[in-house]
Amino acid sequence: MSNEALNAVCPYYTMYPLGFPLRVLEQYGKQGDWVIDPFCGRGTTNFAARLRKMPSVGVDSSPVAAALAQAKLATATPSGVTASARAIVKAAKEPTSLPTGEFWRLAYHEHTLVQLCQIREALLADCSSDTRILLRAIVLGALHGPRPKGAPSYFSNQSPRTFAPKPKYAVKFWTARGMQPVDVDVLSIIKTRADRYLTEPPPNVGGKVLLGDSRVADTFTDIPKARFVVTSPPYFGMRTYLPDQWLRLWFLGGPDYVEYRQPEGQLEHSGADHFAAEMGRVWKNVAKHTTNDARLIIRYGGIHDRDAVPMDVLKKSLVDSGWKMKTAKAVPDSDSGRRQVRQFQAVPKKAITEHDVYCHRA
Repeated sequence: MSNEALNAVCPYYTMYPLGFPLRVLEQYGKQGDWVIDPFCGRGTTNFAARLRKMPSVGVDSSPVAAALAQAKLATATPSGVTASARAIVKAAKEPTSLPTGEFWRLAYHEHTLVQLCQIREALLADCSSDTRILLRAIVLGALHGPRPKGAPSYFSNQSPRTFAPKPKYAVKFWTARGMQPVDVDVLSIIKTRADRYLTEPPPNVGGKVLLGDSRVADTFTDIPKARFVVTSPPYFGMRTYLPDQWLRLWFLGGPDYVEYRQPEGQLEHSGADHFAAEMGRVWKNVAKHTTNDARLIIRYGGIHDRDAVPMDVLKKSLVDSGWKMKTAKAVPDSDSGRRQVRQFQAVPKKAITEHDVYCHRA
């Protein structure tokens, strides 16, 4: 079993391949160099830095992303995580809040839902230890997904793994096929996943992940100067991160329904120039917390329903940002794998070419 297993603890639809930050940090960095990712998502850059024994700081405005990225820097034994879940369920009383309605009745067996709510409330009350941080990530990863032919590996009725089904569509889908939720063994699923992801832990390395807004300068207060900023910002026009993760957001304390309003802390998509200026604020902030020889490496692309050329947007964001672009390389496999854009199309089109952009301090 590889010590890279933890990186797969929960699928996240905007994930980029671990090989990208690993390759960058291996080529240019050394053990002990600090790394920043101001749009850390599920923590792929942070995890790559951990594997390279480099401390890191990650920032994301999504509670789901931050919870998953925090797990990438945590360490606990499989038995410890399983025992923690078992103790929570054993000690718990009836949940104080239990979602109701047709979606919830068809999404989870009533016994499964009760146990999930018990674990949810316990983790909302206290999720300060590494053991609980990893338990939380494991539950988030198993919260919804397909029903296999063998032993269940997810808690839900048939669902996508990477994003939550919308209630009206899901109810129609399940009803048309006569699909009822299975009373799964919650603790068994947690144990199986803990064994899979935690048996061979990565090295212990310092760092932290913040739930915050990278446009705000104070977000980066009191962090050591980094030699690397490695990141993949949101593509212009992609702003449904939280609605598409609404079930995981619910588990983290959010509402038990889909909320479509634009959340605070996300880049504003009102126009390409404004979006570029928003990104530029982030580049300026991180530049102030990097060494003079620091490198900024960005993977960036776009979506088809926006007229703006992605590289034009990115270049505008770098003007007067404290960074100077040196090279830009097209990613050869932009149309393969699980890229940001492909999760937002019913019939995927040929992906817009992504680029890896390398910048030095200006």
